[in-house]
Amino acid sequence: MYQKNLFNFVLPVTLSEISANDNPYMKRLPALGLSSLATLGSMIFFSAQAAILIGNTAGNNIVELDENTGSFLGEFIAPFDDFESPDTLAYGPDGNLYVTSGTTRDTSAVYRFNSQTGELIDRFATGSGLFRPYGLAFGPDGLLYVSSFLSDQILRYDSITGSFVDVFARRDGTNEGLNGPNGLLFGPDGKLYVTTQGSVADSDGNLTFAFDSQVLRYDITTGESEVFIPQPTPFPSSFGFVSFLGLATGPEDGDLYVSDFANGIRRYDFLTGREIDVFDTNYTQTIPSNNFIGSLAFGPQSDLYTVGFDVSTTVGSLLSFDTSTGSRTLVASNSSALNRPIGLLFNAFPKSASVPEPGVISGLLAVGLMGIGFRHRHKKC
Repeated sequence: MYQKNLFNFVLPVTLSEISANDNPYMKRLPALGLSSLATLGSMIFFSAQAAILIGNTAGNNIVELDENTGSFLGEFIAPFDDFESPDTLAYGPDGNLYVTSGTTRDTSAVYRFNSQTGELIDRFATGSGLFRPYGLAFGPDGLLYVSSFLSDQILRYDSITGSFVDVFARRDGTNEGLNGPNGLLFGPDGKLYVTTQGSVADSDGNLTFAFDSQVLRYDITTGESEVFIPQPTPFPSSFGFVSFLGLATGPEDGDLYVSDFANGIRRYDFLTGREIDVFDTNYTQTIPSNNFIGSLAFGPQSDLYTVGFDVSTTVGSLLSFDTSTGSRTLVASNSSALNRPIGLLFNAFPKSASVPEPGVISGLLAVGLMGIGFRHRHKKC
């Protein structure tokens, strides 16, 4: 039932990549161990009742909400020392949960947690210029990519050991450069897509807004970049600016969805960058909008989810969209469990899980077929 959406929950690889001899993850399977393979397999099973993990940047914790009712299911990760303003949440190739965190150079890190219990495993990736990490993505080259927002860089780490590899990209001082990098996403073409805020940070992390907010596209083999989506006209209900943030791939249409922190979600053709649709996120119904918007995630029923918060109180809400009709549902309105939420991720191991639906083999096949189907769809255009 939910197999068409597996890539939202599991490894960033397809079946063809898993069987490839030169795949970096396959080369490292002995290092991962049988227990990790078992974890990978278990992530293909999904219960009929899903839950969503949400990071509170003002609460320094991660909570779990029911995706249908918005009811609070508990605190998945409680606050602890140096865990500051958690931002992006993602599952890694080992089946564990990775979270970017930190507001200073000393506290900036990527943390690794047990996906089922929320127990801290380690402070996985740190240092080497990492300063306020936002975006997080595991690449097809076996490396972990992290956007270092306040140093205007994208850093790479070994996805198994967490050791620093190199600075993949940095701001070049032009309008087309890496100015305030935020969300990261690997597209169906294997290229890295990056949202930029359009800001420039000094050595102390002070921001100057001097450039456009854009979506950049990088070839990870050459390092070459281009502006894939230029800054659009601000939403009518915004404060008059654009600040691209979250990225997600539509499980049914294969399109690119981008959230605008300043209020709104935009849908683009992944081949041409043409804007297809826009979604109004002004749930406070004020002009200008009294709410800002966080990251994006697709649910088991292919609905698009995002989080927002009231700018005057930081109290958050959970929204969902039917992308075929554009209809919006306020799943959780002004929830006391949400305190300036930004990151969100559907939980592969919800506390409210019922008997899981089987489908390990067919699930993996579905992941591979989705990539094939996407390529064929665009060949016909």
